[in-house]
Amino acid sequence: MPLHFFPAPAPAERSVLAALGSPTAVREARTSALRAATGPTSPELPLPVHVMDRTTLESDSPIRLAGWRFLIRSGERAVAAADTRLTPDGWAFSHFFEGPYVTATEAALRQADGLAAPHQPRLLSVPGLYMLTLWLHGDPAADAGRGGPLATDLLVPIAPAPPGIAAHRPYPASELLPVLTRRLSPGQLPGPLLPA
Repeated sequence: MPLHFFPAPAPAERSVLAALGSPTAVREARTSALRAATGPTSPELPLPVHVMDRTTLESDSPIRLAGWRFLIRSGERAVAAADTRLTPDGWAFSHFFEGPYVTATEAALRQADGLAAPHQPRLLSVPGLYMLTLWLHGDPAADAGRGGPLATDLLVPIAPAPPGIAAHRPYPASELLPVLTRRLSPGQLPGPLLPA
C-alpha cells in the first residue's frame, strides 16, 4: 500500500521553494549536486523530523518535532535535501545538504512503499548515536507533528546505522526503542546487538 505523506506546513514548503529560487542560497550551499543540477529542482516527499536525545529522554515527551525535511529532486532522483526549522516567526528554511542519508532515505521510502499495511512516514533522528531512522507510523491520518512511536510502529534505520543495528531492516518500535534508550543513557554499555 502506498505511504501516506502528511502535508508539510505551507510556510515550511514556501521557505524551501524560495531558497531553491535564490541563486545565492543555492550557490552558497555545500551541495555540489544541487549546484550542478541543470534542470528544474523541486522539493518532494515532506518528512517531519523528530528528535530523541538525552535531553528529551528525561522529559515527559521523549521525542520532539524539530523540523521538516524535503528531498530535492532533479530529474529522476533526489540530489539533495532541505531542512526547515521552527522559529519564533514560524517555519523557516535552515539549510541544504547532500550525502549518504539522502540516497538512503529515498531507498528506505521505496522499500517501505511495498509494505502491506498503510503507514505515515516520518524521520526519527537520534543525534547522540549519529542515527537516522525512517519511522513508519501506523496511523496514516495522525498529526505528523505530534506523538511518539506506537509499539506497533516500524523503525527502519537508515544507512549508515550504528554498530549492532542493521540498516534498512524494519524493527518494531517496541524492540528498537529500548535499545536506543539504553545506549543514550549516561554510563550505560551499548547493550545487546539486534538481529540483522
